Amino acid sequence: MTIRVMLVDDQALLRTGFRMVLTAQPDMEVVAEASDGAEALEVLRSTAVDVVLMDVRMPRVDGVEATRRICEGGEGGPGGPKVLILTTFDLDEYAFTALKAGAGGFLLKDVPPGELLSAIRAVHSGDAVVAPSTTRRLIDRFSTLLPAGGQETAATGLLGRLTEREREVLVLIAQGLSNGEIAGHLVLSEATVKTHVGRILTKLELRDRVQAVVLAYETGLVRAGGS
Repeated sequence: MTIRVMLVDDQALLRTGFRMVLTAQPDMEVVAEASDGAEALEVLRSTAVDVVLMDVRMPRVDGVEATRRICEGGEGGPGGPKVLILTTFDLDEYAFTALKAGAGGFLLKDVPPGELLSAIRAVHSGDAVVAPSTTRRLIDRFSTLLPAGGQETAATGLLGRLTEREREVLVLIAQGLSNGEIAGHLVLSEATVKTHVGRILTKLELRDRVQAVVLAYETGLVRAGGS
């Protein structure tokens, strides 16, 4: 199956570089390019895309707003493309906001080609490509953007849907543990942990582990700078 990729960046040279790497792969095809979010949203109305490589800092419509509209299904339709954010800085508030908007992860623009290709394949298959520990550093850095302690949010109410075991698993996800590490910590099989993670995402109406980590901090289940 060929993965259809769209490149969205206001720097034509970067798009050319990414295109060269991607088109050399037998399972990938660059089907569209755009120089900003507005153009990307317009192209998506008529072009089938699986994964969008999205810059965040662009004129007109930036990558965060474009990501939000794509992930809400406003553009590209339900079950539309997955979004992989490209950023220049590791601790970038734009990347943090894009994760909250529904992006499947983020990469630095100088990522090695092998990692870029692996990330595209992972996002296409439904996985998140941002390690929870990386997301945690983002949240620690931008914790002022989160609700104040004790503030009631819709997300807080969603936690009531979880069983006690699922809450335990969510806390460990937010602390940056992999499924294997969670299994060892809770003395469960990795398959059981995977089932718990799937149920957590379904019950909390989340796209992936990245959003689960964000929600755990947002609700105060896990505190920025600690646990």
